[in-house]
Parts: sequence; structure tokens; C-alpha cells
Amino acid sequence: MVFEQIEGLKRRTRRMENDPVVLTAQLIQCHSVTPAEGGAISLLEGVLTEAGFACTRIERGGIHNLFARFGTKGPVLGFNGHTDVVPVGNEADWTHDPFSGDIIDGILWGRGATDMKSAVAAFVAAAIKATKSGIPGSIVIMITGDEEGPAKDGTVAILDWMAVNGECLDHCIVGEPTSHKTFGDMIKVGRRGSINITFKVRGTQGHVAYPHLANNPITALVILLHRLASQELDDGTEYFDPSTLAITTIDVGNPTTNVIPAEANACINIRFNDAHTGASLSTWINEVVGRVMNETGVTIETSVSISGESFLTKAGDFTKLLAETLESMTGKKPALSTSGGTSDARFITRHCPVVELGLTGLTMHKVDECVPVEEIRQLAAVYGEILRLYFAH
Repeated sequence: MVFEQIEGLKRRTRRMENDPVVLTAQLIQCHSVTPAEGGAISLLEGVLTEAGFACTRIERGGIHNLFARFGTKGPVLGFNGHTDVVPVGNEADWTHDPFSGDIIDGILWGRGATDMKSAVAAFVAAAIKATKSGIPGSIVIMITGDEEGPAKDGTVAILDWMAVNGECLDHCIVGEPTSHKTFGDMIKVGRRGSINITFKVRGTQGHVAYPHLANNPITALVILLHRLASQELDDGTEYFDPSTLAITTIDVGNPTTNVIPAEANACINIRFNDAHTGASLSTWINEVVGRVMNETGVTIETSVSISGESFLTKAGDFTKLLAETLESMTGKKPALSTSGGTSDARFITRHCPVVELGLTGLTMHKVDECVPVEEIRQLAAVYGEILRLYFAH
């Protein structure tokens, strides 16, 4: 009798772990502020192992990642997500404990509720359910703890491990919050690229009353930034909005009012479409920098960091499957968009066709991040139907 009670408790616990809402709350309770693992990867490893997935922990640069596979044959459908979250900011500003996973009046609260522990829980739950009925292929789940951080030892590390170990995906879904206003109204089939450029301008320090004896680096920096920011990069392309350039910081650090400083610094970010590449923009930046140096006599040290190139998964059977499934289950035809910031899809696109499909992102990274419980269940149901149709085809 005692044995039967224990086994019954285990079965109820497993059912709770496969409930996407319960699993989301459990993940939120893990303090996984990037780059801390906080127990989130371990929790998912346990749940997936219990469900029959072959799990491998991939650790690089102090980052914890998880690769889980069910099945040995193709086709292989992958899901990608992250459990690391951004800092909560001032915790006193939160209505609910940001790591509580509280559910009040149908709303689940906490850091990562939208971005993106709920989507991770939804596709894990959907994948486990799909395996119970049998699939003529394989499901791969990739979870990283380094998406909100530098993103060098997260999904990239998983893909590197896959290449060494002969693991391949045919298609992949990333669970980033992609819906615009209401769930299901948008999926992402691409993203603009991102490039950060830092300028260090060195002139000659001097007294403000004798400017002819100095060379003001701030003046040269203003000229440089004006020329860059006033340049229209493009009018947009067939699938992408126009590229944009933003000045993100200007730093001089001059504590006095009567000294022309020796150095001034600034950073810009460019979000670019498929009319450009990181290399072509770097060339343009260096040309403008060279002209400003020649005109002003300062030296400008430029540092370029390309976060990702633009990419596009063109319309085809895969995007059609996802869009039609969403429309049939939500009553809305989703827009196929390339808007927004970067995501780990920028790495996966080099491996296989990838599409992002997730929740509404209205509260991501905000104080009082939250998500309707029903939306998590809807997302899990959509993932489940996609899995059914994908392998049926």
C-alpha cells in the first residue's frame, strides 16, 4: 500500500512537471540572472531525462547549456531557448517578488515570465507529450544560459558541440517572444544584423583661452558623429525595414571648465538589413573616420564588434506550416516579420532554417514582467500541433 502511494505521488509529480504553467513557475524560481545557471538548466535536465530524452550538459566559459534529444532518426525538429534572464533592477519597484513565480488572477509574475522561461516550459511540455504518442523522427531541445549576456558560450557552444558530435537539425524553432500585440499575430522569419562601433578620439589638451595651442577632440568627434548619423543608410529592402544608426553614448570625463581635454569617446550601434554586411559597414565607417582625421588632425581609434549579420528564412513549407498552424488555432493570420533586435536565431540560421515563434513580449525586461497563464497553455498547444503536423508530413 505504501509502495503504491509513493508511485502515485511520483506520477502526479511528473504530470505537474509536464504542465507548462507549473514548469514556468519553477523556472522563474531559479535565480538565473545571466550568467548564473541558478538551477534552471538542472531542473530541465531532470525533467527531460525522466521523459526519456538523452541529455548532455555542455559547459564552456563558465556557461551551462543543455542538449537533449529524443529519437535517433530523421527528420529532426529542434527547439531553442534560454533560461538566463536580465537583472531585475530595483526589486522594491516590483509588485510581486521577481523570483516568486506567483500566479494571481490568471497572471504569472516574475523575471523571465515572458523572456523566455514560459516558452521553454511550453516547448518542453509539448515535446514530452509528443514523444508519448510516438514520432517518426527526432526532437532536439537546446537550452542555453548565455543569451542575455555576451552570447559567445551559449547557443554557439551547443552548435560547436553538435558539429563535433555529428548532430544535425532539419529545422528549428526559437521560443523568443515574437507576438506583437496579441498572441499569434507575428512570427519572426529573420532579423536585422547588429554592429557596435567604439571611437576613441585623441587630440591635444590645452587651455580654453588658447584654443590655437590645443586640438579639441570633442569638436572632431561631433563632426564624425554628425556625418555618420545624418547618412541615410537605405530605404529598406523587400523583407526588411530601413537600417538605423543610433549614437548610444558620448564620454569625455572632463571635470573642469577651463581645459580642452585630450580625449573623447563615443559608441554607435547600427541595425542593418540585407543591403549591407558587417564588413561593408565597417569599411564605410573607416572611410568616414579617415576623412575626419585628415580634416581635423586628431587620431581616432575605432573598435568594431559585429553581433550578428542579417538573415532571412524565406517562405517555404516550414514557414507555411507554422503560419497556418497559428492561424488555425488563434484565428489570426500571423505577419512574417524581420523586426526587433537580435536573438540566437542568428547563429542557428547558419545550421538550418530557423523561425522564431513565442509569446507577446509587452513586458519583457520590464519591472513586473508577467504573462497570462492561458497564453502559456496556448503556446504549448501550438507547439504540440506543430510537432504533430511536422512529423505527419
